[in-house]
Amino acid sequence: MEYEIKPKEKFSLGLAELWQYRELFYFFTWRDIKVKYKQTTLGFAWAILQPLLMMIIFTAVFGKTFKDPELIGVPYEVFAFSGLILWNIFSSGLTSAGNSMVSNANIIKKIYFPRLIIPVSAVLVSLFDFLMAFAVFIGLLIYYHIDINISRAIIFLPLSLLITTVATFGIGSLLAALNIKYRDFRYIIPFMVQALLFITPVIYPISIISNPVLKYVVAANPMYSAIALFRSALFDKPLQLDLILISITSAVLSFVIGIYYFRRTEAYFADLA
Repeated sequence: MEYEIKPKEKFSLGLAELWQYRELFYFFTWRDIKVKYKQTTLGFAWAILQPLLMMIIFTAVFGKTFKDPELIGVPYEVFAFSGLILWNIFSSGLTSAGNSMVSNANIIKKIYFPRLIIPVSAVLVSLFDFLMAFAVFIGLLIYYHIDINISRAIIFLPLSLLITTVATFGIGSLLAALNIKYRDFRYIIPFMVQALLFITPVIYPISIISNPVLKYVVAANPMYSAIALFRSALFDKPLQLDLILISITSAVLSFVIGIYYFRRTEAYFADLA
């Protein structure tokens, strides 16, 4: 296949170019999946075990405090797992994407291709993990006899995944560009991801926050809307639309700013790698 290299438009995010190199997406994504689980005894099972073990830990710590977190008849373990499997896309995607340019330095120096493929492919690996964990989550819903609102699920499940992916692509690309220039970010990223877990309503309901101003601050997190929509789809949980809109706006801004910064700085990656 022949590729035509065109000058980038001044304010373009350059996303159309990615489709032209779609075969590289398959290559990098599948390569990263194999590398991630290579030489592990349990292999792909870790995609299920990681959120499952976190659910067990948080249930042991918070299970008695939040027996029915949203007062909708859902046990805490199901509530926690519903947030953790989405959060795992975000946390794993940010960590992998943030370090992706540094770990692929040799390839960057040798050949031309849209550098954005590397962090985006790293995020796609976390979506693969989600699919495996989601199968276990369906088993939990069946075990606890939790009925799903099909009409809401058809709309809100894809939307929640889209928001998660968009936010992770944007922030992950921003971190990848920053990390290749400022190597301190390799130490900042894990701490940042861990801190975000506890300031995002993943393992606790936003209803425990009584301060309305603080609720809006929490809603500025793009993952708030993704998790809220995901739970609404499965548990028929009512939504606070003003908070959802703030969070979705944050996700879109994260995507645009992250991709734009990456594209504006990628010309220097080969020299910095």
